[in-house]
Amino acid sequence: MKKVEAIIKPFKLDEVKEALQEIGVQGLSVLEVKGFGRQKGHTELYRGAEYVVDFLPKVKIEVVLSDDQVDAAIAAIIDAAKTDKIGDGKIFVSDVSQAIRIRTGESGEDAL
Repeated sequence: MKKVEAIIKPFKLDEVKEALQEIGVQGLSVLEVKGFGRQKGHTELYRGAEYVVDFLPKVKIEVVLSDDQVDAAIAAIIDAAKTDKIGDGKIFVSDVSQAIRIRTGESGEDAL
């Protein structure tokens, strides 16, 4: 099992969710996060005063999948989230050693 974490632009969330549902992903978690990478924030003007916005709003999607679904999920996220502009985000994939469904006690891939 693998955990796929994608940090994307907030306005791309619905497109990514739909793309993942189309390939059979049944559940995911979404968190509102702030951060920066190469984008390094930007300068804004508010009531005549200029200030730097270091941390930009992003959305983090987390989904745990069986190994055979990972490549399709990554491709779906990239296709749906890509704008060809800086700040499109990142995808991280890590191993998951155990998953347990609390309601039934099922474990491993059965819990997904």
